[in-house]
Amino acid sequence: MTVRQRGVLLLGGLVLLVLAVAFGVTRRGGQAPGDLPLPSEAPGASAGAVPPSAGTPGRSSPSGTAPRAPAPPKPREVFAELGWGSGPSQLGRERPQEGNPEAPMSLAVTPLGEAVVLDQVNGRLVRLGPDGQVRGTLPLTQQTPQDVTVAPDGTLLVLDRLKDQSVALIDPTTGELKGDLPVTGPGIPEPGGITGTFVDGDSVYVEREHSALVRIGDLSGKADPTHPEIPGRPTRDGRAYLLARIIDAPTGRLFVNVIDRDSGQRRYTREYRLAFPLMAITLLDSDRTGLLYLGVAGTLPTGKPSPATAPGVRLFCLDPLDGKVLGQTDLPLNTLPEETFRDFTVLDEGGVLFQLRTEAGVTLRRAHCR
Repeated sequence: MTVRQRGVLLLGGLVLLVLAVAFGVTRRGGQAPGDLPLPSEAPGASAGAVPPSAGTPGRSSPSGTAPRAPAPPKPREVFAELGWGSGPSQLGRERPQEGNPEAPMSLAVTPLGEAVVLDQVNGRLVRLGPDGQVRGTLPLTQQTPQDVTVAPDGTLLVLDRLKDQSVALIDPTTGELKGDLPVTGPGIPEPGGITGTFVDGDSVYVEREHSALVRIGDLSGKADPTHPEIPGRPTRDGRAYLLARIIDAPTGRLFVNVIDRDSGQRRYTREYRLAFPLMAITLLDSDRTGLLYLGVAGTLPTGKPSPATAPGVRLFCLDPLDGKVLGQTDLPLNTLPEETFRDFTVLDEGGVLFQLRTEAGVTLRRAHCR
C-alpha cells in the first residue's frame, strides 16, 4: 500500500468517525431548556403546591440543562395609556401618610377582547374596548376589592377578601349585582389568605394560599356551603390543573406541576433552573389552546456591564404536554410602592396583557413569549 493510499484511508476513517459522533448526538437528542431532575422535597414560596395525589417531585422527571439566554425582546404593543386621577380616562392612585399606597390592583380581559381594570381607589371598574379606548365604567359594590376576573359569559367577578369577604357577580352591561358569594367556610380558615378568583365552567373558585382552589358557588349566585376543592388552576382548554412553586429563590429554582383533569393523575412535574434570584411567581395560566404561561419576577441579567442586573419579569411559554420551554421574553417589573394583586393576565388568543405603573399613570401593554 502506497503512502497516498494510506492517507486516503486515514482521511476516510476520520470522516466516518465525525459522522458517527454527529449521528449519535442527533439520535440522543438535545436537552430541552429547563428540563431538570427534581429534588425529593420542594419547600418555599408557591403559586400552587403539589398535592399528595400528584406524586413526589423527583420521580419520573427527565433531565436537561438550564434555559438559554433570552432572545432579543419581542415587540410590546401599547394597548392603552391612562393618567392618574378620577376622570373618565384616568385611574385612581392614593398615597396616604399612614397606610399602604394604592393603585389599580388587578385587570382582566373579556371574551370580546375588552380589558377591565379594577380602579378601587375611584370605586369602579374601567372598561376599555379592543382598541384600547375607554368605553365606560361600572360601580363597585364592595369596600376593599382587590381582584377582578371575567367568566366565559362575560360576568365580572370582584373579590373582597378583607371586609365584605365575598365575590361579587356583576352584570357586564348594566353593572347590576347578580349575586354575592361568601368566601368564608370549610377549607378557608383565613379569608385574608385567598390569592385569586377563578371560573371553571359555571363554577366560581377562590385560591387558598397559592394551592388548592375552593368552590364557593356558581355564576347564578348560588353559594356552595360544602366547598369542594380542585388541585390547581384549571387550564382554559379544560384538560388540566396547574400548580407551581419556588424551590429555592436565591438560586433561581422552581417547578411546575400539571395534573390531567380526566384521570386525576400527574401529567408531569418539571423543574426550571434560572440564572437569577427569584422574587415571586407573577403569572401561571393558559390560553384557549392550552399553551401555558409562566411569569417569574426576579433580578434579571441585563447583558450590559452597568448595571449588570435589574428587576424584571421573565415570561415563559411552556408546552402543555411536557413543560418544554417554547419561548421566553423579559418584561418590566412594577417597582413603585403601590400595593398590587395581579398585574398580568393571559389573552384567550395567546399572549399577555400587563399593566406598568409610572409617575405619569398606567400603561397597558401586550406581549408574547413565542
